[in-house]
Amino acid sequence: MKKINALVVDDSKEFTEEVQNYFAENTEINILNVIQNGKEVIPYVKSHVSEIDVILMDLILPGKDGLAILCELKDLKINKHVIVLSSYGKEYTIKMINKYNVDYLMLKPCELSSLKDRIKEVVVDASNELYENKKANHALQLKVSELLHDLGIPSQIKGYQYLREGILMLYEQASLIGGITKEVYPEIASRYNTTPSRVERAIRHAIEVSWNRADYDVMNKIFGHSIDYDRAKPTNSEFMATLSDSLRLNHNPFGIYL
Repeated sequence: MKKINALVVDDSKEFTEEVQNYFAENTEINILNVIQNGKEVIPYVKSHVSEIDVILMDLILPGKDGLAILCELKDLKINKHVIVLSSYGKEYTIKMINKYNVDYLMLKPCELSSLKDRIKEVVVDASNELYENKKANHALQLKVSELLHDLGIPSQIKGYQYLREGILMLYEQASLIGGITKEVYPEIASRYNTTPSRVERAIRHAIEVSWNRADYDVMNKIFGHSIDYDRAKPTNSEFMATLSDSLRLNHNPFGIYL
């Protein structure tokens, strides 16, 4: 089987050396080149377009940032698999990367064994139905994260993660709306090694943060007349159910939240 050729675009010497050392003896993946300056990426890709199978790229680069590179690749109609590796939070990346056909977003630091698996998925399994399902699921997770960010919920608080899990569960199985306390909270608690009551309190806190920080127009667009913005915050169930319904109505698995 032909090796997968990966182009690494990252200005961290430590990270690129780790990647090169990890894949040095790998029989499936070859690091074709490492580029540390964004200005050098497009010329290299254009001259080696037939050799590159996947681009592993950070978004913060000297010379030219990753988003500008993605935009230029799209304008040039150079269709290569792209895995974005970023140490910055999703708030910076989510709204933009879906415009440029990015296959995967991985936050650094990441396990190189997981990176290897993602590379094989996007290159080898790209025509596989299972891969398409994984990609759609990943895109959905990004949409939920984007939505929570738009609602003013910081990703570092526990309620953010719990809300994310709960919304995804309701998206997949709407009938769970009647079992928030008995089914959703216990399931989230088991995933994060905590208790249902702590999950409930953390979600409540995240909603209160959102209600105090979010833009009124954003709130009105999402919640409409389902709750009274001026009189009371939504319950945990109302909040999660409304967001899952909004995703169900507006989500395109490979597009962005409309």
